[in-house]
Amino acid sequence: MYAPERQQEILRLAGESGRVDVLSLAEQFQVTAETVRRDLKVLDSAGLLRRVHGGAIPAGRLGFEPDLAERDTVAADEKDRIAAAALGELPAQGNIVIDAGTTTARLAAVVPIDSCLTVVTHALPVAARLADHPGISLHLVGGRVRHRTRAAVDAWALRAYGEINADVVFLATNGFSPGGGLTTPDLAEAAVKRAVIAAARRVVLLADSGKAGQEHFARFGDLSDVDLLITDTGLSPEDARAIENLGTEVVRA
Repeated sequence: MYAPERQQEILRLAGESGRVDVLSLAEQFQVTAETVRRDLKVLDSAGLLRRVHGGAIPAGRLGFEPDLAERDTVAADEKDRIAAAALGELPAQGNIVIDAGTTTARLAAVVPIDSCLTVVTHALPVAARLADHPGISLHLVGGRVRHRTRAAVDAWALRAYGEINADVVFLATNGFSPGGGLTTPDLAEAAVKRAVIAAARRVVLLADSGKAGQEHFARFGDLSDVDLLITDTGLSPEDARAIENLGTEVVRA
């Protein structure tokens, strides 16, 4: 396959999935990762793709937000490892907030059935996974439910989070970087995430390495707001050190 043909196919794949990654493309086209990076550079220079950490997204897609079911299939193994590592951050007793997100929902799915915690969440998938835990006092925050994330937003949710003090929040994000901070495509979603950060004494961010370097429309915080980032080994040691220089502990599960 000639380079222009390969680049056209990369554009098609990016348009279908909302993102392409270097290693998967290299395997699919049977070329080196460096060849793929050159292709992405060409497409980026032409304004057709925007390069992000580990791959690229279609140009002008900073506000693009895939559906929850689609996002849940991305980096599934990495998300499972992150969720397992996050179990060690659960207090023996106390109260926590679990944010809306596919990785945080996986954490909720593996919370031990005998846990004795107060859990606050505005995410329907998180609440559904914890509703049958007899030792958990579950508080479901209300508001307008966004179809794409199955999460409550707007004034009701913001007011509820303004009335609590949690021990730990398990936070989700669509993108993170030392310069770009914590970002998500939707302003209403960002406002709630900002509120949950303010409601907790300790902030634990659960985010796979594919979100590193991504920047979306709505910024809701900085990495310096995060006490601990639990990610996967796809985050390079250099990127981990840059984040730790901001005062954030990094665990690569």
